Amino acid sequence: MPTTFGSLRRLLLTPSLSDVTFRRRGFPAIPSKSTEHLEAIPQAVLCGFEWGIDAHDLWEVRCRLDMVEPELRGFAYEGATMACTLLDALGRGRRTRDLLRGPGQPHLLLAYIGIGFAMARLPRPLWKKVVPDLEDSMFHPTMSWLAVDGYGFDRAYFDTRRWVDEQRVPAAYPWQGAPGYFLRAVDQGIGRALWFIHGADASAVSAAVSRFAGARRADLWSGVGLAATFAGGCDADSLAWLRVDAGEHRAQLALGAVFAATARECAGFTPEHSELATATLTGLSVNDARALAAATAVHRTTDQATPPYELWRRGILAHFAGDSETVPRKRRAG
Repeated sequence: MPTTFGSLRRLLLTPSLSDVTFRRRGFPAIPSKSTEHLEAIPQAVLCGFEWGIDAHDLWEVRCRLDMVEPELRGFAYEGATMACTLLDALGRGRRTRDLLRGPGQPHLLLAYIGIGFAMARLPRPLWKKVVPDLEDSMFHPTMSWLAVDGYGFDRAYFDTRRWVDEQRVPAAYPWQGAPGYFLRAVDQGIGRALWFIHGADASAVSAAVSRFAGARRADLWSGVGLAATFAGGCDADSLAWLRVDAGEHRAQLALGAVFAATARECAGFTPEHSELATATLTGLSVNDARALAAATAVHRTTDQATPPYELWRRGILAHFAGDSETVPRKRRAG
């Protein structure tokens, strides 16, 4: 049962399910089965958030999240992690650590994104304490850059005019001691948001990326690849067209798909659309994509300017180096 204080906090912090619909957000995507599919994702995040705010304990959170269908469960864990992060930041608790060391462990890569959603609602001085110590995880702290990715996604989704139309660049922040890379990780999240904003319309997403400054496009394309593979929303022909239209950034598109396939595999459920996107964007099976991620993993480095996360990404990109040549681009009819 929800607590009175928890219900009050939920009302103050949580948007309604209608607030994340494409119509309410003013996104240009035309209503379709794809937009319906994509709208269910932020709604699952909100449900997880409400449960994380309201629940008395971790057992109750887990029971509720386990009722979410496997395809959407990771997104619900994003929301629950966001709730725990906000509550910890405001009350110095350890809910986030307990969640991610416990039932949230298989969904860790999405949980980091949930931390980023919380960051978008917290003052920057509190950011240094939002990621709990998860030293037993092979992904920590390397993949905690996904929290910055989540921050970028949140800003683009909820303030599209400033972050997408006006292409705002945030002030740098020394995440893992690499303030310069912070801006790149934000763009990776913005790239993911473009997939949602344009309702998985490959042509519209590609056009949106092309409107950004050239130096930002590689990271945007990797975000598109991650969203197209993890979230889905389009058919095989559209994915094939997207791969062609990415041109010189096809390797970055494939990179995002590899990380998405890895996240799906870790969570223990890979939907057909993720298998399709992985094969189309990378030429690999989901199992082979995860093997590639494992073989190229970097967790420590003496390079102070380049975080292990980026070195890991470069290792994956090297696999697709021969697929990164620019190809003629043709717009689909309609």
